[in-house]
Amino acid sequence: MAQAFTKLGRLRGSGVLRGTTQLNHRQLGSSRFLSSSQVLAGHLNYSVKDGVAVIKIDQQGSKVNSLGEEVMGEFDACFNKFADDTNVKSAVLISGKPSCFIAGADIKMLDKVTKAEEGAALSKACQDMLFKLEKSPKPIVAAIQGSCLGGGLEVAMACHYRIAVDGLKTGLGLPEVMIGVLPGGGGLERLPALTGMPNTLDMALTGKTLNAKKAKKVGLVDKVVDPLGPGQVTQAERTHQYLEEIAIDTAKQLGDGAMKLPQRGPKNFQDKAFKTALGYDVVKNYLFKTAKGKVMKQTNGLYPAPLKILEVLRVGLDKGEKESYVAEHTKFGELCVSPEAKGLMSLFHGQTECKKNHYGKPEKRAETLGILGAGLMGAGIAQVSVDKGMTTILKDMNTPGLSRGFNQVQEGIDKKVKRKKISKLDGEKYIANLIPALDYSGFKKVDMVIEAVFEDLSLKHKVVKEVEKHMRDDAIFASNTSALPISDIAKASVRPEKVIGMHYFSPVDKMQLLEIITTDKTDAETTKSAVDVGLRQGKVVIVVGDGPGFYTTRILAPTLSEAIRLLQEGVDPKKLDKITKGSGFPVGVATLIDEVGIDVAAHVAEDLGKAYGARFQGGDPEVLKSLVDQDMCGRKSGKGMFVYSKDSKERPVNDKAMAVMKDMAKVGPASVSSDDDIAMRLLTRFVNEAIFSHQDGILRTPIEGDIGAVFGLGFPPFTGGPFRYTDTFGAQKIVDQMRRFEEHYGAAFTPCQMLLDMAKQNKKFFN
Repeated sequence: MAQAFTKLGRLRGSGVLRGTTQLNHRQLGSSRFLSSSQVLAGHLNYSVKDGVAVIKIDQQGSKVNSLGEEVMGEFDACFNKFADDTNVKSAVLISGKPSCFIAGADIKMLDKVTKAEEGAALSKACQDMLFKLEKSPKPIVAAIQGSCLGGGLEVAMACHYRIAVDGLKTGLGLPEVMIGVLPGGGGLERLPALTGMPNTLDMALTGKTLNAKKAKKVGLVDKVVDPLGPGQVTQAERTHQYLEEIAIDTAKQLGDGAMKLPQRGPKNFQDKAFKTALGYDVVKNYLFKTAKGKVMKQTNGLYPAPLKILEVLRVGLDKGEKESYVAEHTKFGELCVSPEAKGLMSLFHGQTECKKNHYGKPEKRAETLGILGAGLMGAGIAQVSVDKGMTTILKDMNTPGLSRGFNQVQEGIDKKVKRKKISKLDGEKYIANLIPALDYSGFKKVDMVIEAVFEDLSLKHKVVKEVEKHMRDDAIFASNTSALPISDIAKASVRPEKVIGMHYFSPVDKMQLLEIITTDKTDAETTKSAVDVGLRQGKVVIVVGDGPGFYTTRILAPTLSEAIRLLQEGVDPKKLDKITKGSGFPVGVATLIDEVGIDVAAHVAEDLGKAYGARFQGGDPEVLKSLVDQDMCGRKSGKGMFVYSKDSKERPVNDKAMAVMKDMAKVGPASVSSDDDIAMRLLTRFVNEAIFSHQDGILRTPIEGDIGAVFGLGFPPFTGGPFRYTDTFGAQKIVDQMRRFEEHYGAAFTPCQMLLDMAKQNKKFFN
């Protein structure tokens, strides 16, 4: 899930500024504001420059600006000051932070909402506040650099003119759908008016972010400013100063009447014709039926927010703006209290927590990495390291393997340059951080080694002994193993306190999760440094205890075992995929087996089966071994549960694999084999093992368990993760379901003690 989440905060129309005494609007209008150094409030600054009011948002104690209760109270007071100030004819709204305009509203306010009416009141208050901006007789210019998302974009759209910087992480979007709600500050009314209905559907239903040039193309931005180069200050700071100058000049011209506001709405014949066509029911019906069909296909109807967005937009077309605003704040309130929104908001909070280093800053940062193995994983780790400024030595045993890995990193950086996510100069700087190597000659400079070799304990022992001869005593050795206990790997080390696990997920440049594994011998400095590296690589980091499979592999294994049993019971792979995707998994479980690799699954099943015994039983491990023996290892070999072809997207069921299933068939009891039962058998095994991991002390917190399950394994995001799902569905209900399955399948469905205790005491993991 990536990425930027926003929410609307409670608005107050008070004149109370943080850190000041209460002032009424007339008192705020004193002549001291007429110079260029002005009133400093807690989060907002009001000044006058060249006859233009400059309202600068700079939220104290935060790297970003968000629309919380205090900020909006001050915003209201500043706007009233501007409205009453007879010495200014226009205003500029700009951030005091070069990296962020307004990142959205403060999501913590939505956590307090317990009734739909309360959520609706929040939305209406925001609508009313932005009406004041929109209806101001004095023009207001929004000067945008950095993130302009959710409530931030709604503020910008309520202004009369928008200027945005090209690049420097400037992005405009309405990502509310990603936390299960909809834009609640008039976004679903102003966005169609500015960009048209097709662009609105694309942005509001997906939460996508537009860069400045794309935003101008669709009508969301009026002017794009090119960034300046660095000078005595950073490029971002210098460009931000330049943006302010341009915005003030533009606002002055608008205020003096020397410049007119641009014409809004469709410009070309095609767009004008489409807008006219939307006046006919047949066109509207077709458009919204098509959009709803796409939403249902992508979400299986499990996420109510995109459907509510469609309803609000349709009200706007059918009944007009006034009714649309009512529909917007009403449906916003309904969504606020939905279990899906609560689950997604919980993930947002968890993601935020897992982007912090709770272990403290390391005494010495790891600035130079050594990566062993230039395969897909090794090269992926190198890519997310070099583009964060870390010098990275990528070592492989032979030239062809090293070349392949180097090219993978180069291609990844080139794609970012082509998509204008980074400049060409930055791309060249990043690739210069990568040092290819066939030996250990440069490893004395390395602060941390990350091995990404084949999943074999004896091989990893060999690598540890070999590389430690060339490492400094204070350097860290990290293993990218997905299942082998780190304490077992550390047995080959002369410095076990410097050994740690760093489990990345493939593809590394796209998957957000990093699972860090500590042993009872791992020292604090090693943990601090590993978390620091992960966070700098842009990862969402969870830290777990050591044990077979750690957390993520351990909780996935029983689910895959149950999937193999279901296939042996005669469930078709396509049906199994349909059922699991219908439950909210982004990838069907039969497809997941192919993606993981049947050879990997067989290896993990054998190791974890020995470690955990009957609880991990399900499908016959011999099924996997037989498939591997016949070179049916999943997507990578072209055959697994499905047959894959480079020339076609079609994936027919692999008849040879199904023949293996028939040869080792099991009889599934009819009483626990309905589609709902199949979904519940997979879900409960996943959830039970997650809770078991917490019971065993592998997990530090339930929120890390949810983050690991969702971001690493694709547990249905709308549930919030296995722990939040347990709270919502009910621990007792899960126990009841497992007892029913336990009658037929035994220990695989025996609830763990912590789950039984939660059910008996009617407790929840989250308040």
